[in-house]
Amino acid sequence: MEKLVIEGGYRLSGEVEVSGSKNASLPIMAATILAEGDYFIDNVPNLRDVRTLSKLLNLLNIETEQKQNSLKIKNNGGNSFEAPYELVKTMRASILVLGPLLGRRGKAKVSLPGGCAIGERPVDQHIKALKAMGAKIEIEHGYIIAECERLKGTDIYFDLVTVTGTENIMMAAACAEGETTIYNAAIEPEVVDLGNFLRKMGVKIEGLGTKTVKIYGKETLSPTNYRVMNDRIEAATLICAAAITGGDVKILGVPKNCLTTVIEKFLEIGVEIEDIDNETVRILSKKKLKAADITTQVYPGFPTDLQAQFMALMTVAEGVSVVTENIFENRFMHVAELKRMGANIRLKDRSAIVTGVEKLSGAHVMASDLRASASLVLAGLIAEGETHIHRIYHLDRGYEKFDEKLNKLGAKIKRVENGD
Repeated sequence: MEKLVIEGGYRLSGEVEVSGSKNASLPIMAATILAEGDYFIDNVPNLRDVRTLSKLLNLLNIETEQKQNSLKIKNNGGNSFEAPYELVKTMRASILVLGPLLGRRGKAKVSLPGGCAIGERPVDQHIKALKAMGAKIEIEHGYIIAECERLKGTDIYFDLVTVTGTENIMMAAACAEGETTIYNAAIEPEVVDLGNFLRKMGVKIEGLGTKTVKIYGKETLSPTNYRVMNDRIEAATLICAAAITGGDVKILGVPKNCLTTVIEKFLEIGVEIEDIDNETVRILSKKKLKAADITTQVYPGFPTDLQAQFMALMTVAEGVSVVTENIFENRFMHVAELKRMGANIRLKDRSAIVTGVEKLSGAHVMASDLRASASLVLAGLIAEGETHIHRIYHLDRGYEKFDEKLNKLGAKIKRVENGD
């Protein structure tokens, strides 16, 4: 197993490019179940989660070949319908094959999902919606076992906003009989990206990016080519890296229209953001950061996927900030690790009260989930001495060559064998 060793204290400068979005790539890959034939999907990050889903598609008689950031997919059809525990346990997004398998092949046996240990993320909304569309579903021995004739379009009311639930039902509805209307749908940009991909396959969809999405089912769909959107969370994490080191960094491929709330918060804490063109910004951080409060919310609010990274900034900001987590109940596991590095953080209910300190100190710390690992990297960039980050497989699930990108900007990060 590998770890990262970071020598802190280096100011970042230079130019870096944002990778394609993991959270958009995965549902788009799952959607290739819906039609036989050849696909070419560009701007796909070369990540552990992408490779895991590729293995799962292979088990479903769908060939995948990734070269750098391009993915060739050939759906050979067939009747395979099982997503086994061995693959699903490492990645919650595997649940995304449930909808398209039911919609196209009429059967699905999908292990209950795993992934990051950041709290309960139940799939009951998925199951309730698919049952409303006519599926028979049982939970047995840790598997969702489902079957149907042809799904029937209907009105779906989500009790709470669910990104993967919205995506699953959009895919299931794509080849269902009749119209499906999803109420209280997720409006995240990655959901819209999936919708645009489905449109290219021949699906008529209305209301993308709104709380009410209508899908007109079509029995036969066509394979297509597509370019995945850039990763808004990686872009924001790179802004954090420039900001925390007092850097001067040009970031290419920033989906600024998806980051309005986040950019406003960066400006509030004293980060200078200069627009170069539509997708390029220059980040300047020449002075002490100021404390600011954040509350995570569903899109377009402040994203939970950026909470840990922003908290890392606040550990060395001037003043006291309150970070409130409203999405996942266990998403403060990075707090104990930041405190090992000298951060002053106190937990109270669903909030972390962060009092900025003059400096952090390098230490051995352990990543508990994907975004927590990124926050520890950010802290390590400015900590005195060396920071050793263990269990970086979490980082590799969601950030493409993140250590290499930071090193090109002047960071001192080594990837070494850990032995644990």
